[in-house]
Amino acid sequence: MSLEQNPLHPIPNIHHSHQPEMLLGHPKGLYVCFFTEMWERFSFYGMKALLFLYLIKYHLFTDEFGYNVIGAYGALVYAMPVVGGLLADRYIGMRKAVIFGGVLLVLGHLGMAYEGHQAVIIAGEVQRDEQALQVFYLSLALIIVGVGFLKPNISTIVGQLYPATSPKRDSGFTIFYAGINLGATLAPLICAYLGETYGWKYGFGLAGLGMLVGLIVFIRGKKHLQGYAEPRDPARILKKTAGITTEQWIYLSAIGSVVLVWGLIQTHSLVLSLSSLLPAVSPVIWFLHSVSLLLVLGIGWFMVKHCNPIERQQMSALLLFILAGLVFFALYEQTYGSWVAFSDRVMDRNMLGLEWSAGQLTFLGAFFVISLSPIFAWLWPALARKNCDPSKPVKTALGILFAGLSFMVLVLGIQMPLSSGFVSIWFLVAAYFVLEIGELLLSPIGLSAVTQLSVKRVVSVMMGAWFLGTSYSEILAAELNKLAAIDTQGGTISDVPSAMALYEQLFIFSAQIGVVMALVFFALAPLMKRMMHEKTAVSEV
Repeated sequence: MSLEQNPLHPIPNIHHSHQPEMLLGHPKGLYVCFFTEMWERFSFYGMKALLFLYLIKYHLFTDEFGYNVIGAYGALVYAMPVVGGLLADRYIGMRKAVIFGGVLLVLGHLGMAYEGHQAVIIAGEVQRDEQALQVFYLSLALIIVGVGFLKPNISTIVGQLYPATSPKRDSGFTIFYAGINLGATLAPLICAYLGETYGWKYGFGLAGLGMLVGLIVFIRGKKHLQGYAEPRDPARILKKTAGITTEQWIYLSAIGSVVLVWGLIQTHSLVLSLSSLLPAVSPVIWFLHSVSLLLVLGIGWFMVKHCNPIERQQMSALLLFILAGLVFFALYEQTYGSWVAFSDRVMDRNMLGLEWSAGQLTFLGAFFVISLSPIFAWLWPALARKNCDPSKPVKTALGILFAGLSFMVLVLGIQMPLSSGFVSIWFLVAAYFVLEIGELLLSPIGLSAVTQLSVKRVVSVMMGAWFLGTSYSEILAAELNKLAAIDTQGGTISDVPSAMALYEQLFIFSAQIGVVMALVFFALAPLMKRMMHEKTAVSEV
């Protein structure tokens, strides 16, 4: 997704005697974080744009297998920051966490550039390069754990560069988000083009080089972070156990977790039944269920024992916002699955005198975020001056509604094919436009709700709950994608009308989910608004 979550750990600002070096009215540390995150997002979205097509076209896996991989990968990517944020907060500090995560990401992205031999079909059986696939899974594991350390901490550093009351804080985050979306826009255009035109290794390799540049920028910019990203208690991480410092134990455990994730990510298509009373699901989903159960029990206990009635209602409202985010992103994340397959197989991809690849077209999401953000930044204050600004719950319901409507745009494209029998690319452009209106309605509200409605002591935990909601979104998106899984020969289909009919069924079903859930949240909006007690809530970041 283009508008990224921003986990704001409640770390107090450290006041230094000297003034930070400024550039264009902002601390230079902001630009260090800007370029680090821009290149990290470049590598992340460059790889993600290619992932499904690479599995189907190069390793000749089925659609269902490919959707399972991207679902398991996405779920684990969004679950790991829960741990990375807490370790940085309590032990190693944000700077060391970002550098460690960056190193793992560089190794993972460059490992993706190792293709091995292309799969071939011999006597009806697909022969694959198993060694290359093990390198592939190890690379995914390195990226998953690396994102866990980097993602929740780089944006937190930005928040630390400004006093809590600074009027420049919001504009600093606006600049930072521009870096995120710039990287997310450029990556599919360049990496997907190289990967699909000249060879997968070139697309993946460029994504890895992008991350390396980001890591170098961050390391060289240390002095501009003003000490805000250092460990809270340096003596704590130097304490030795069995002759090894706490900091070293953290790094060793993280490397061990890479090995565990390496094994776990390969179980994406297995099903495991723990009880006859429970459905059989993959070990990845059992892992998510286990983490979620602990988190829900912990949050429930905290709400009962440590919250007054108003705080309890605010936390309950926040859980509903998290559920809304889960629904929205279950629809949104199909853009990297069924939307990619749809545009690759049944769409005329000629636009503005160029033929675009399916992977390249994933740039449209971030492009519309950049294009529409200034309009929304102007719109809400303008509506507020006229007392017409919708409440946060209403905006959230509208976000889900627009997500559902974006699928109806694609259905319209299927029902109005070109003379060639293919769908016009302009319907995909319009679908992304509608979808990103939904994202800009919902995603900032969700982030705001976490920082506004959480009891201060558990902001990190509740941001973890937001991330876990996104993890489940990835799994649900994969299950929805599989409703339009097609047997192909290396991604090539022989029956276009049948494929279009299958995609139409999926898109209508997805639209129905969006519209029905939007109606549910419209109905809940008055209750959620009362539960928020906005006048007594913590002021927004």
